[in-house]
Amino acid sequence: MGAMIDEHHLDPTDLGLFGPDSVTWRIHADPAGLIGGLRALLIQALHPLAMAAVAQYSDFRQDPWGRLQRTSDYLMITTFGDSAAAEAAGARVRALHRRVRGVDDVTGRPYRADDPELLLWVHAVEVHSFLTAYRRYAGPVSDEDADRYVLEMVRAAELVGLNEADVPQTLDELRAYLRGVTDLRITPAAKEGMKLVLSPPMPLPARPLWGVPAVAAISILPRHVRRMYGIPWFPPVDPFVRAYIYSLTRSLNILLPGPPILREARARARRFAGDEKDSGSAEEAPLSARR
Repeated sequence: MGAMIDEHHLDPTDLGLFGPDSVTWRIHADPAGLIGGLRALLIQALHPLAMAAVAQYSDFRQDPWGRLQRTSDYLMITTFGDSAAAEAAGARVRALHRRVRGVDDVTGRPYRADDPELLLWVHAVEVHSFLTAYRRYAGPVSDEDADRYVLEMVRAAELVGLNEADVPQTLDELRAYLRGVTDLRITPAAKEGMKLVLSPPMPLPARPLWGVPAVAAISILPRHVRRMYGIPWFPPVDPFVRAYIYSLTRSLNILLPGPPILREARARARRFAGDEKDSGSAEEAPLSARR
């Protein structure tokens, strides 16, 4: 799915599905989101039917960077684009999912990508992973704001075809759902996916750079997921990983301007706030003149 859009064509009066005061903007704008995304990919791959759909229909083996970029583009557009752009991106995903169906080679079970069970699994893991990464590597999120984030992201779930009533709307509901998914396993495709997530093809000198978010993602994986993958880990290093990654993400927030669509969204929000302020002053002017 290609999701790139021209930010100059965004509606300047439309702040999108969430808006600048949302917890979603706060979490998805942070560099820690990359770590959350890697965590999500590793956990999502444990659902054999979800991974079968990826293995049989996507080009993740031939073009892992392209797939990662398209996923990132979709997240940015649905978070920071205007409502029309978000709805259009969701429609493209729904149309793509309708064509993805087959039989899992491992379990022998049929699957279809628009199955609400698979859509909910992918959604829930993604939301939990972004929240987990932000809390570990970016800053505190109160339980109240965590509930707000989970509730806000119900709108994102609706974009891909889920019904609001079927989606967790609080953090406790999200955790309960994830605990209830038990038919997870390591398939050959999941192992391939793990290797590409943790060590994608790149020039040798750049590999240590990718190792930073990869190690950070491993650190916040549930212990049983690390055991399933056979990823060795020494828990006492967690505080050191957290301190290093936290300082890195805070520095990136200062040094890097963020992707174009995020910068444009912030500019639209500032213009909108300014227009609202000017409108309020204009409405008050006649009252002042009468005094």
